[in-house]
Amino acid sequence: MSDDERTARAALSRLFEPQDAAALALVQAAGAQDALRIASGRLAAGVHLEQEITAILAACGAGSSWPGLGAALQRWATRLPDLAPERDLATMERLGGRLIIPSDELWPPQLADLGLQEPLCLWWRGVEQELPAVARAIALVGSRDSTSYGASVTADLAYSLAQRGFTIVSGGAYGIDAHAHRAALAGGAGGMPTIAVMAGGVDRFYPSGNEDMLRAVADHGAVLAEVPPGSAPTRYRFLQRNRLIAALASVTVVVEARWRSGALNTAHHAESLGRAVGAVPGSVHSANSAGCHRLLREGGAVCVTDAGEIAELASPSGEALAAEEAGRAEVQDGLTLEDLILLDALPLRTTSSVEKLAAVAGLSPDAVRAGLGRLGLLGLAEAQRGAWKRSPKAD
Repeated sequence: MSDDERTARAALSRLFEPQDAAALALVQAAGAQDALRIASGRLAAGVHLEQEITAILAACGAGSSWPGLGAALQRWATRLPDLAPERDLATMERLGGRLIIPSDELWPPQLADLGLQEPLCLWWRGVEQELPAVARAIALVGSRDSTSYGASVTADLAYSLAQRGFTIVSGGAYGIDAHAHRAALAGGAGGMPTIAVMAGGVDRFYPSGNEDMLRAVADHGAVLAEVPPGSAPTRYRFLQRNRLIAALASVTVVVEARWRSGALNTAHHAESLGRAVGAVPGSVHSANSAGCHRLLREGGAVCVTDAGEIAELASPSGEALAAEEAGRAEVQDGLTLEDLILLDALPLRTTSSVEKLAAVAGLSPDAVRAGLGRLGLLGLAEAQRGAWKRSPKAD
């Protein structure tokens, strides 16, 4: 594609709202460059083109509400004075970012599963590196007002999945999103540890309280948006970006979510794409887990409690999981029952004292000390300042 195609898509991303079905049908029917000329009044559409747009919308179930191209042109006209694609592209270059379009090698092919709702382009802030294949990406989403339980579970899942080479995809928000990004950055074993999909322009890290974290995501992973620099993160755009999170990943896991939650919206997008959905169970007394329990009860998700179960969902053939389990079985072969119980009690990210491990494992302090010695010799446990944690080798 020529630079004109890139510039046209940059302009159209400012002219059209995400998931504007009429706009996307126009681009599919006429191409990006002619779509921009038509939308800006420099080229007449013609009867045949409008019929083709109508057919495209009918095929995706949006034809009944289609008022015709004339109404859409009036709607788009108010934004025409704001179009400055060269300025937007220059802004991205200044930030060390780029714009990618579907014809680029860096474009994630899994977004094509969105059909008509595939984004026109992606504004990308971060180091230029290949985005992960869908099978190597896991979305972790949940409440902004996460509990300590949700934060702990998210951190354990994201860290362990990143250690296994998965990329964690989330939305950069407070709560579960932030815990997922931070743990993925800490556990990243090379490649791209995490991706933040934003509802607003990537020129401004939003929310401001997550700026340092999002800057780290850009430095080691990717910060993506389908709207151009300067775009405000409106409520509508938050809901629309959820489909991108779901499409980029093979599995979407809801860690904590209230009965009505944006995280459930992401899960429903994943389900509609034929992607696996997992939900982490919580206390029946916690409103923050009501949405997870709703997904489980309605059959839209499977119960997941650790990284291994999520990895299994990402590899339905079982080949990757079988190899992983075989390696783990070899490492842990010959352990006594007490040692296995103690290994399960060891935290992965934080350290724990002998006394606390004794309480969690239901063993005496002397048995814990002896077991830790054996696990340490096998490389399954690590000592740090008198406290202990599980080694990544054991996971």
